[in-house]
Amino acid sequence: MENIKNALINLQCELVAERNKVNLQNISWIQYDILHLLSEEERLLPSQISTILGISRTKLSKSLRDLKQLSYLEQKPNVQDGRELITMLTADGKALIKNIETGHDKLYEIAGSVFSEEELVLFSELSMRFSKALKDERLKDHE
Repeated sequence: MENIKNALINLQCELVAERNKVNLQNISWIQYDILHLLSEEERLLPSQISTILGISRTKLSKSLRDLKQLSYLEQKPNVQDGRELITMLTADGKALIKNIETGHDKLYEIAGSVFSEEELVLFSELSMRFSKALKDERLKDHE
């Protein structure tokens, strides 16, 4: 068990270091996570973002305000309920995420150099399963 614990800690540290290298605009972790989430989900309510990312509404509000000032996202009233705001990326936000993701290409190269094709498939499947379990556990707390 200690080996897996150390492996997870080391992997997290290395991925954070890699993320720092490609974050040339120096946006915060929370801001990056919000932008990345919106690049996958396209349109979300702040309450959904807060729940999915496991961050407080206060921290989220500050990050959303800052990202709007940087022109990386916009919010529009929800047609069904005007009190709610639909949050989405702007063209600048999409471009920023694309640039950061392009910077992550080195990760794919390194993975391809240390894993066989079969190992890459297995690593991908296991990583996605583990990521989903972490997310499901976090979301379960909000049901």
